[in-house]
Amino acid sequence: MYPYEEASQKIDQIEAELKRLGRWWDQPPPPEAFEDMGAFGSKTMAFEQWLEFVLIPRVREIIAARGAFPSSSQVSVYATREWDGDPDVDRLLTLLREFDALFEQA
Repeated sequence: MYPYEEASQKIDQIEAELKRLGRWWDQPPPPEAFEDMGAFGSKTMAFEQWLEFVLIPRVREIIAARGAFPSSSQVSVYATREWDGDPDVDRLLTLLREFDALFEQA
């Protein structure tokens, strides 16, 4: 029912692309950055940090537990706004759109 394998592959590709772009952080933000962080971490961390330290681990937790995914995802919409005019992220935006598409309602 849930696209566990597809989500796992896509999240691995997103991680690899973040690393390729040099947008992978060595250390997580301080614990207080995870409190009241706002949508996509916008109040307390860079969007790349939110992807690395919030989205990717959460997706992996859902996959490991065979839990329920949200009924939709808008990560690519936010990413498009966040990285408007940044040509380096084209592949990453494509991957995020493909990730979002896994959860579109038919």
